[in-house]
Amino acid sequence: MKRLWAPWRMEYILDENKHRKCLFCDVSKETKGRNNRTRDRKNLVLYRGKHCFIILNKYPYNSGHMMVVPYFHTPTFDGLSDDVLFELIKTVDKSVQILRKILKPDGFNMGLNFGKVAGAGMESHMHIHVVPRWTGDTDSMPIIAETRVMPEHLKKTYDKLVKSFR
Repeated sequence: MKRLWAPWRMEYILDENKHRKCLFCDVSKETKGRNNRTRDRKNLVLYRGKHCFIILNKYPYNSGHMMVVPYFHTPTFDGLSDDVLFELIKTVDKSVQILRKILKPDGFNMGLNFGKVAGAGMESHMHIHVVPRWTGDTDSMPIIAETRVMPEHLKKTYDKLVKSFR
């Protein structure tokens, strides 16, 4: 049996804040007040649409790893109206276009995980992962040195991207 070690995930596993009622619902409600941009930066929210928002993943697999999240709390597509589903996919497309322009990746991984056994870290609130990929962005570091090399700090990536979403 082969093992793939992912020690960078330990920070996520031990993060006490992830046990809140629903991280996505909590973050989506933090919109009131004049310090909205400050709260959004703290929470890594890049964009707020009518039915969904975009947030950078605090524990990314790659620079620019973001999630498109509907405001409506559901573990799957159940309960999402056609308007929400349409905006969800259009927002994924918007994310890809901006990532292409700003970070210039060679490709993308996108995914949905429904249920804990499918790998959902936030199984109660569905979201779509958009992960930019570059040729040669994975190497032996995670396996040999148990270290994920992130070429840019999360806040710097946020600052680069947020301007294009405004």
